[in-house]
Amino acid sequence: MNNYIIKHIKESIEVKQKLLEDKIVIDKILEASKICINAYKNDKKILIAGNGGSAADAQHIAGELVSKFYFDRPGLAASALTTDTSILTAIGNDYGYEKLFSRQIQANGNSGDIFIGISTSGNSKNIIEALNECKKKGVITIGFTGSVDCKMDDLCDICIKVPSSSTPRIQESHIVIGHILCVIIEKEIFGKGF
Repeated sequence: MNNYIIKHIKESIEVKQKLLEDKIVIDKILEASKICINAYKNDKKILIAGNGGSAADAQHIAGELVSKFYFDRPGLAASALTTDTSILTAIGNDYGYEKLFSRQIQANGNSGDIFIGISTSGNSKNIIEALNECKKKGVITIGFTGSVDCKMDDLCDICIKVPSSSTPRIQESHIVIGHILCVIIEKEIFGKGF
């Protein structure tokens, strides 16, 4: 069992090291941060969605923005589109699972808002539908995916690709990237260090 534990920790560290050394990814995280900061400065909001573990990541990131990350400050407008069971079950029942997020964007997304779509495969049908709806509404799109070529590559304004094809390692890196976005946004909006 010790070997199993050590193996998984080493694999996680290896992916983070690749992330650290990937200039393209670093640049895209910085670009995504600037876009989010600009949206907040213009009274816009961030909508976030994913499935399974990525749904949990969406909720986690939204929670950090609405509550706080490193220090006490006013809340920032963010919402995970994965949390309202009445909305989710109504859309799923009436329109199908692939419309879960696109209907919410249709209802609540406005031009200049940000949508962060999280999918380890980059091909989740409901995220793809959401990204298509964002284009219609003028919502700016940021994708979190893994390393493989995927549909989100061409649909996102910025697609941040974790250098791994392992779902657990991708998810671990997605939350690191989400935390980085939160800390940069918080620092730049409120002018405090961390």
